[in-house]
Amino acid sequence: MKREASRPSRRTVLALGTGGLAALGLGAASPASADTGAGAGVQRRLRDMEREHGARIGVYARNLVTGRTVAHRTEELFPVCSVFKPLAAAAVLRDLDRDGEFLARRIHYTAAEVEAAEWTPVTEQHVAEGMTVEALCAAAVSQSDNLAGNLLLRELGGPPAITRFARSLGDRVTRLDRWEPALNSAEPWRTEDTTSPRAIGETYARLVLGDALPRGDRDRLTAWLLANTTNTQRFKEGLPGWTLADKTGGGNAYGVANDVGVVWSPAGAPVVMAVLTTRPKSPQGPNDSKLVADTARLLGEAVVS
Repeated sequence: MKREASRPSRRTVLALGTGGLAALGLGAASPASADTGAGAGVQRRLRDMEREHGARIGVYARNLVTGRTVAHRTEELFPVCSVFKPLAAAAVLRDLDRDGEFLARRIHYTAAEVEAAEWTPVTEQHVAEGMTVEALCAAAVSQSDNLAGNLLLRELGGPPAITRFARSLGDRVTRLDRWEPALNSAEPWRTEDTTSPRAIGETYARLVLGDALPRGDRDRLTAWLLANTTNTQRFKEGLPGWTLADKTGGGNAYGVANDVGVVWSPAGAPVVMAVLTTRPKSPQGPNDSKLVADTARLLGEAVVS
């Protein structure tokens, strides 16, 4: 994906570091439903979309240059699903790797593990020879491979490692308790395996634009996010012409469909954007990618106009 148009703005924000991101309002308290400089009509439209789709929509979108923000149900809990996978890769980069040595380690697994993980577009092709940790990171982030995610969790010490990693970044909300695919059960009453729109959005911003990772690791993680193949009906559909460093999540229960990332408008404006959706009254309901795409389109127009 071409990124030339967005590079100047991204460099500007990168130069700010974590302190600069805080100056732009990341980490500041925000109400459950707010629209800072983006027009009350956006809030009305989000509520209309919830009624039309029988859904709950959690939104956090912030233009990191102008500060224009849309927040809706921004502190409420939603199933995290595969949105945890970039955190797993980032934790491996920060806490386990030294000069690429750990990334080069080859991990072996079984056909039974592939079958149990259910969604394994990359790992199922390499049962015989295994995969390096770096390849597992790429598979988990760029193609949402469940077994790759589980194998990273295993190296980190299990799902609670993601909770600890999130807390180390100042994210007091995001938590992981189970493995793939169980973590996608998404029951509305669960607090396990959840996040909030603002928490996960700001965590992604710290990883991609802040100094939570060394520059080389930050660039590596960002490249995996830019190579995402699972967003074609979500952010990619709703934000044509934008540069997307994002990760999707979802499942086949309660209509969960998520997309989170740092995205750059065609003019180069950097925006942290989190769209988390669920249909709490539809336990067998399919996820609603169109709702995510339509929401992303609305947010993009609101924060960069």
